[in-house]
Amino acid sequence: MAVPVTVYPPDEEGGRRVRLRDGILGRAHGPRDVLALLAQAGWEPDEVDLDGPLIQWRGGGPDVW
Repeated sequence: MAVPVTVYPPDEEGGRRVRLRDGILGRAHGPRDVLALLAQAGWEPDEVDLDGPLIQWRGGGPDVW
């Protein structure tokens, strides 16, 4: 099963692209931004586990920006 959310490595400006399945949701500059982007896509922020199995972090986890 594919992981539905991918957070890509930080770019030169410190932002990270956030992808939900086949579409880019936007760019995040911190964990709060990831939660906000997922909320805009219909996810409940209180139910999102940034360290959970539904999010794949590339280039470092939620503490790397």
